[in-house]
Amino acid sequence: MSPEQTSPAPAGFNHDLVTLIITTSPTPSAPSTELIESVLRSFGVYCPPLLKCRVILAIDTYDHITEQARLKKGVVTPEFAKQFDLYKENAKNLLLREYAPLPAGESHELVVSSAEAEFGSNSFVYLKQNNSVPYTITQTQDKRVTFIEPQQRLGFGLAVRSALRLTETPYVWVHQHDWAMVADIPFGPLLELMREADASEAQSLEDVEFEEKPKQPKLAPIKYICLPSVRMLNYATSDHVLPFHALRNLTNKLKQNFIPLSSSPLPNITDGTTAGNETKTASIPLTPLFLWHDKPHLASTEHYLQRVFPNRMAMLRGAFIEDTVGHRARSQMKEGNWKKWACWLYYPDDGKKLCLRHLKGRTFRGTEVELAKKMEWLQLKSSVSEPEPEETELEETEPEIELEETEPGETELQN
Repeated sequence: MSPEQTSPAPAGFNHDLVTLIITTSPTPSAPSTELIESVLRSFGVYCPPLLKCRVILAIDTYDHITEQARLKKGVVTPEFAKQFDLYKENAKNLLLREYAPLPAGESHELVVSSAEAEFGSNSFVYLKQNNSVPYTITQTQDKRVTFIEPQQRLGFGLAVRSALRLTETPYVWVHQHDWAMVADIPFGPLLELMREADASEAQSLEDVEFEEKPKQPKLAPIKYICLPSVRMLNYATSDHVLPFHALRNLTNKLKQNFIPLSSSPLPNITDGTTAGNETKTASIPLTPLFLWHDKPHLASTEHYLQRVFPNRMAMLRGAFIEDTVGHRARSQMKEGNWKKWACWLYYPDDGKKLCLRHLKGRTFRGTEVELAKKMEWLQLKSSVSEPEPEETELEETEPEIELEETEPGETELQN
């Protein structure tokens, strides 16, 4: 994006342009909301604008109760099932306190409605199977806070689609409940960059319609920007890109540091002002991304619905976007159709800087339980007469930044 280009850009961050979508689901730490609290704290430190947006919390449920939990499959233990209703109430109260606080003694007047999440074929044979899940929608009167509670398990994909259908802003930030930020995120400039790309696309279409010479060079489309986790470091030079001619060439062509046309000073991370940063303008490093990831991302609402959820067949109940549509998108990108998806990866420090840490929501049982387990192990260790060799010690202190557990869609090298 060259400095001589001119197109409308916001002077500052506009909270009315973005809706935050948080997805949560059964976790061993319930009824504690410690996971979501950790995520919100990371927003406050590294991306304060996300605490000012509208928010939709999609609270997915479980399918079956057995003695052995398999949370990815919607299977929980009897103990968790007992705690789940309390967890839902705790999560809703947390979001209301954070995003719609009221004076002491006052309570919200919430508006309740209902809808259905359809999936699968709409043929007569399949319709007899009732391929839809009813869900309850609870909102504050100003729609600043919204809760989605399905009667059956939706899965991440349908939970996101249900939230998108309630979204009234042109952009969304989608965030799972167990990804915490660990680096400053230039949210305002990222949003400005996406808006400028949209404006450039609209202007190009107008020029074509009236057969005019383009008023400015068309920018590469920017419809989705994902934050990097540990597995995505050095992505542009990884095996996800280099072995594939089309992906390698596109990376060489498009990877760059973008400067939004507004060239506004970067906001102070703590208070959102520009004090002390007057001479520092926003330079946004991006590289093309060749998979639609479920990890935290900023995206165009319209693009999301059109590309990821074009019809009821696009997403089955219980499925992840990354595992299904994400890989189909990658196949199309390798065939030269990257612009259809327009996915980017935020790429600070040329791919060496981490922005996310996985909190392991499927195994995390809460700080108190984890501490108790550690103390139990230390007691067991102290009772052993012969010390274990250093290289075979059982204890493994969790580092601040570590290799996260395998995520959906990352079970093998992306082909």
